[in-house]
Amino acid sequence: MTQAPYELYYWPTIQGRGELVRLALEDAGAPYRDVARLHGAHEGVPAMMKLMRDGGPGLEPFAPPFLEVGKLVIAQTANILLYLAPRLGLVPDDEASRIGAHQLQLTVADLVGEVHDTHHPVAGSLYYEDQKPEAARRAAAFTGERMPRFLGYFERVLQRSGGLHFVGGAHSYVDLSVFQVIAGLDYAFPKAMARNEAAIPGLRALATRIAARPRLAEYLASKRRLPFNEQGIFRHYPELDA
Repeated sequence: MTQAPYELYYWPTIQGRGELVRLALEDAGAPYRDVARLHGAHEGVPAMMKLMRDGGPGLEPFAPPFLEVGKLVIAQTANILLYLAPRLGLVPDDEASRIGAHQLQLTVADLVGEVHDTHHPVAGSLYYEDQKPEAARRAAAFTGERMPRFLGYFERVLQRSGGLHFVGGAHSYVDLSVFQVIAGLDYAFPKAMARNEAAIPGLRALATRIAARPRLAEYLASKRRLPFNEQGIFRHYPELDA
C-alpha cells in the first residue's frame, strides 16, 4: 500500500463516520493508506491536524474524515463517497442512480447525526456524564420515534428498488453504508432494534448479504475493523436503550 492512491484521514481508535469510507474502499479492494492508524497517534494524528490547520489544494477540511487523492483533499463523508463511487464501481453509471445514491447517503448522514445526539444532546465538548438527563430524554425520542421512521423509510426504498439493492438494481456504496448503520444500531440499541425487527426484513437480509461479500467478510474478521466502543458514534449505554 506504499503506492496507494487514496489517503484516508480519520481518528485512529474509533469507527465513526470514517468507517463508511473504509467499507467502500475495502469492498472495492482499493489500495489506501489509513494515515492516522498507519502511523499511530503520535505521528498520524498530528499529520491529520496539520492538514486541517494548513489546508491543501482546494478547500481546507472542517473535520475528518477527509480523503487525499493526489492534489485533491475531499471532506464530508457523503462527498467523499460521491467522488469515490464511480471510480470504484460502487454506483451505476446513469445520472438518476448517482443522484439517488447521494440523496440516500445524505439521509444516512442525518440518521448518524441523530444517533450521535442521543449521547451528546447538549454539546459535543461535554462528557456524556455531564448531560445524562438530557441524553435519556433525547434517546427515548430517538428510539421511540425517529429510529423507526428512518428504518421504515430505508425498508420502503429497498423494497421498491427490488429488495436486493438500494440503487439501480446493483450493489452500491449505499448498501454498504446502510449495513454499517444496522450494525451500529444493533450495538447501541439492541432492545429498540428487537422491537423493530419485524418491520425490517429487507434491511436485515441486506446486512447479511453485505457481511458475506468476500472482501467485506475478510475485512470484518481482520484487525483493521475496529470494534464498536463508547468513544465513537454508536455507543451502548444500557440506560439509553429502554
